[in-house]
Amino acid sequence: METVMKSSIQQKNSTVNINRADTRKVNILMVDDHPENLLALEAVLISPNYNLVSATSGKEALKYMLKQDFAVILLDVQMPGLNGFETAKLIKMREKTKNIPIIFITAISQDMEHVHKGYSVGAIDYIFKPFEPETLKQKMEQFVKIHQKHEQELFQNDVNRTIELEEINQRLDVTTLNLRRTEALSKVIGETIMDTIVTFDGQGYMLSVNPAVEKMYGYRAEELIGKLVTKLFLDLNGNEKKDNPYILFSFIEQAEGKVIESVALRKDESYFPCDIQIGEASVKGEQIFVCTIRDITERKQIEEVKKQQYTELEHVIKERTSELLKANQKLQKEIVERNKVADDLFASQERFRKIFESSPCLMAIYSLEEETYIDVNASLISFTGYHLEELKKEQIDLLHSVEGSDDNYVDFSKRVRNKKINYKTKSGEIRAALFSVEMIDIHPERCVLLVLTDITDRVLLEKEMSRLDRLNLIGEMAAGIAHEIRNPMTTVHGFLQVARSNRDELPLEIVDLMLEELDRANSIITEFLNLARNKVSDKRTQSLNAIVNTLFPLIHAEALRSSKEIILDLEDCPDIIVDEKEIRQIILNIALNGLDAMSPGGVLTIKTYEKDQAVILGIIDQGTGISPEILDKIGTPFFTTKEEGTGLGLAICYSVAERHGAEIDIETGSTGTIFSIRFRS
Repeated sequence: METVMKSSIQQKNSTVNINRADTRKVNILMVDDHPENLLALEAVLISPNYNLVSATSGKEALKYMLKQDFAVILLDVQMPGLNGFETAKLIKMREKTKNIPIIFITAISQDMEHVHKGYSVGAIDYIFKPFEPETLKQKMEQFVKIHQKHEQELFQNDVNRTIELEEINQRLDVTTLNLRRTEALSKVIGETIMDTIVTFDGQGYMLSVNPAVEKMYGYRAEELIGKLVTKLFLDLNGNEKKDNPYILFSFIEQAEGKVIESVALRKDESYFPCDIQIGEASVKGEQIFVCTIRDITERKQIEEVKKQQYTELEHVIKERTSELLKANQKLQKEIVERNKVADDLFASQERFRKIFESSPCLMAIYSLEEETYIDVNASLISFTGYHLEELKKEQIDLLHSVEGSDDNYVDFSKRVRNKKINYKTKSGEIRAALFSVEMIDIHPERCVLLVLTDITDRVLLEKEMSRLDRLNLIGEMAAGIAHEIRNPMTTVHGFLQVARSNRDELPLEIVDLMLEELDRANSIITEFLNLARNKVSDKRTQSLNAIVNTLFPLIHAEALRSSKEIILDLEDCPDIIVDEKEIRQIILNIALNGLDAMSPGGVLTIKTYEKDQAVILGIIDQGTGISPEILDKIGTPFFTTKEEGTGLGLAICYSVAERHGAEIDIETGSTGTIFSIRFRS
């Protein structure tokens, strides 16, 4: 009833407002540059319902239109400044004034061309002077009625819209009241219920909790708002804690619309069993979930007691009924295991016995506690001539000495692998062997297995091969020295014979040639002595890069002399312990050999780098490479491929490398050769 009465009152008010809108004066704008014409128009149109506004120019008319709204505009065509057509065009361009009716009044421009132009700029009528006052008055009345009707419609629309808004507000007030009642009831229920009620959004973040959460979980409401709902649980099965937010989807899927059991986690990290149920609602298109949590600790305790009683009873029955079966199974199992152990032990003993007896290695079992031999194999008896009884009774020291040690004592109490030793046979012969010790237990004694691999024949063969290699090297060196020294001696001998037969004084160039040949022979002997002599190196810690940089100008000058190029590629390397003079000799010999191996335009690269805890010097040429048959002879004294070479340069390099504990590697191919000297860092 109250709503209906308010609507009636509003409709009555709107009727009054409409009537008032009809009694308001209507603005009419008259524009003419002649005041007398304006007075004539005012005399014709004067009415208590009209508010006549006069303007003497188009510019003044436009100013009035910015300030007031007009129902009709009477506009003269011929005016100074802005004429009527231009003024009308500007009026129609403005959004607020484009729909105002314009009537042109003129006494001059009566041609149809002007009339058409008036209509084209937006006029709705074109009146010529002199005009009929009554006709003008009637036209104005009709335009005013049209304007008033339009204003009335606009006003009525506003009134109707206001009424609709009032009705909507009334319905909203009722809905708000109902919502507040529901909210109050929900609040009372939430505060009095013993279960925890949590609301959360689609992302799992909690929106609200009821007061029961503080008693159940120990959290205050503000501590949980905005946190993930999974914070309140271990997991759906109660097995282990999970902080993964993706558990939310499984959580909602399993608990929505039904009751499931879970494990809740309190603030103090203690936990309790609970029933949970989730409901879903939608507010303005947003998903809202309501989760009810009930503590079921007491119920679980009762269930656990019942379950425990049942389990205990079942356990007693099973225990008593299965005792005989278990005893029988245990006995059968022990019998099987003992038989298996006995079989395995026998098989193992047989295998060991066969290996021990048939092995070509000398093998013995020695007791560490009694310090005596327990058993020996046939190979040991065959090689040493001793039998087991002799070794036991006479306490014979079978193992004579360890290679590289002045101590003849061999410790049997430590594991050994292939240590080179000497052992003494019954006949007094000293033989070489590789000695190994393995710990074994022969119950209850602690023993060792001694294994000797006789290498006497191999050692003798290696010594003989080494002796033959030295003899072969001496022969090659002797032949090389004889060949290299014979040439300069032949030259000197020839000139001396000529001098003896010819009493004249020898020319200086012949004497110089003889001296050069003697110097050559002396150089060959000096290099040979450098190669053969066990020289004491003056080794110091220094930079390999600094030595290379010192030699670079000399090698670069030699490269330029033969139209070749040299490149340095030196990386940061740790210092090494070397004899600078000897290392310079290696670099010069190999670098000059590389330059000789290349044709003009070739590039020689000297590089240093660190790899695998070693400093490496690399010298790379772009020659044609070294053939396999020559590569095998590289480093052999007096072997050379040069016409004027001595064949001692690379041999000296290998000798220097050996004194420095360095290694020389050669990689060769059709595009060049790489000499790599590896120094331990």
